[in-house]
Amino acid sequence: MNYEEIKKLMEDMENSTLTAINIELPDGTKVSMRKDSKEEIVDNKEYETNKGKEEKVELNQITENEETGNIIKSPMVGNFYIKASPTAKPYVEVGSVVEQGDTVCIIEAMKLMNEIESEFSGKITEIFVKDGDPVEYGTPLFKVE
Repeated sequence: MNYEEIKKLMEDMENSTLTAINIELPDGTKVSMRKDSKEEIVDNKEYETNKGKEEKVELNQITENEETGNIIKSPMVGNFYIKASPTAKPYVEVGSVVEQGDTVCIIEAMKLMNEIESEFSGKITEIFVKDGDPVEYGTPLFKVE
């Protein structure tokens, strides 16, 4: 990837709503970019996702849950998958015991499958996202106690 292609990619990202992108090219070149959002949601009571129908998750409920456990959040924008393939066994389920560094899910971004590792050791007590749902940077994925 040459300088002009990288510069164009940076400009495209600046003009898009994406907040993070990871690209791995066939020649082994890896490009990761992230931009910080200048907006902060302060008084929003609901977090909305869109996939055919609107689903609402009460942010207050997730905040209360954080008091009794650790929350694994999405490090990027993409589609959440709880298993490696449609016929594979899920990485984790409610009740699964995980160690720090264990793979808990995959987030697909730009046709790249990114394994997400647990930041905490403990038991998965809640899964906030459904398999195949889109997620954004910071979306709560799992509760670990």
